[in-house]
Amino acid sequence: MSAEPVAADTEDGSQPPGTPQPDGAPRTSDSAAGPRGWSVLRPLVLRLHFYAGVLVAPFLLVAAVTGLLYAGSIQAEKIVYDHELRVPVGKSELPLSQQIAAARKAHPDGEIGAIRPSPEAGATTRVLLSGVKGVDPEHKLAVFVDPYTGKVRGALEQYGTSGALPLRTWIDDLHRNLHLGDSGRLYSELAASWLWVITGGGLVLWIARRRKGSVRRRLRATALPDRSATGRRRMMSFHGSVGVWAALGLFFLSATGLTWSTYAGANVTDLRASLGQATPAVSSAVGGEHAGHGSMPGMDMGGSSGKGGESADVGVDAVLKAARAEGLGNPVEIVPPTGSGAAYTVSQIQRSWPEKQDAAAVDPATGQVTDVVRFADHPPLAKLSRWGIDAHMGSLFGLPNQIALAALALALIFLIVWGYRMWWRRGRAGAFGRPIPRGAWRQAPSYVLAVLTVVVAVLGYYLPLLGLPLIGFLLIDLALGRLADRRGKRAETAGA
Repeated sequence: MSAEPVAADTEDGSQPPGTPQPDGAPRTSDSAAGPRGWSVLRPLVLRLHFYAGVLVAPFLLVAAVTGLLYAGSIQAEKIVYDHELRVPVGKSELPLSQQIAAARKAHPDGEIGAIRPSPEAGATTRVLLSGVKGVDPEHKLAVFVDPYTGKVRGALEQYGTSGALPLRTWIDDLHRNLHLGDSGRLYSELAASWLWVITGGGLVLWIARRRKGSVRRRLRATALPDRSATGRRRMMSFHGSVGVWAALGLFFLSATGLTWSTYAGANVTDLRASLGQATPAVSSAVGGEHAGHGSMPGMDMGGSSGKGGESADVGVDAVLKAARAEGLGNPVEIVPPTGSGAAYTVSQIQRSWPEKQDAAAVDPATGQVTDVVRFADHPPLAKLSRWGIDAHMGSLFGLPNQIALAALALALIFLIVWGYRMWWRRGRAGAFGRPIPRGAWRQAPSYVLAVLTVVVAVLGYYLPLLGLPLIGFLLIDLALGRLADRRGKRAETAGA
């Protein structure tokens, strides 16, 4: 255990207002009228930071470690699956319909769910098949075709709009739900719900810490660790200064992580819809005399004349040409008609900056574009949500984005380790990790408690995995208080 003095129980080496002193009188840091301003809130923030840090940090640690793995998986995927992803550049590409035919010849099972034409020179075309036996129903089998020769390079399971292949998919599932399905997603939502609270509390406590010297010296002490310090103070210095530098990124990860979580994400979606900020979708409906079967999934999609009672289909080559005429450049994904009266949809899928997210619907009978949705016309919150999610996934700014995510994950890991280490050093003799002194809320004026109650109730409604654990923390705190009171009474009785 640490040989340091243990009287310094708070971040600045002082004890919170109301902490019993040796003479039994409560300590006050203000005038006789009672604590005011920051001195009222500080003990509450400190105790919340303590409980959340101790009890939620394990979930944050798992999210940070798996997030670090995910940040590296994007580049690792390019190396591991280079044979499927890259081919020697040829003189000219075959028609897309011939590439699809080659894929179907090699893999006749399932239905065509989508096609991703080669986005650049040397890249393969992906023909995505759904309903293939042995493939996860939520995934598709991606058949990789050389666009210059029509040779099939291989087939791998693919997940999501980002086109994640098996390695990245496995790590993504680990980060998102620990491979436990929908119930496992609660862990990541809990981590995201509390990350901003722990970060904000720690940031305020560290910045508000009392420091001596000039403004420059105080700023330096806030932003840089004190290498001359030892023991717990040295760890606190690193914990605080690294937290300052990482805070903005951690706030971002918390906010973007919540946008597609189970419960908070649904609330965010409902809120955006009520504000008219939902993400618009291209209409794939085709009406009038051309409504019919079109090119159903699983067909060759090379074009048909409509004989035999089936509606004519211009074919995927004409569909792609029509989309190109509307300005939909690579990379794109083509989804065939899903049934009677449905159109082809062609969507840009570039998740890197500047993003390409335009989409068009094409009538399979005429090859005419029936609807277009431009990313430039998306509502502001829809754009922010798209950019935020893509930055969270490391695709918005490419390699620099992934390096920044890895740095944030490492920072969070160190912050958690330092935090637990400081808790350990708070112990005395055989005591492990003494908690922050209780009773801080009794020092707060009633109006402050009333405001905090309203704020917590609203946040708890929209972020249920913030509100429910907070109630749990309060119950634990009350239980510990009861136990302490009983022990105190027994000690008094024994002493009498």
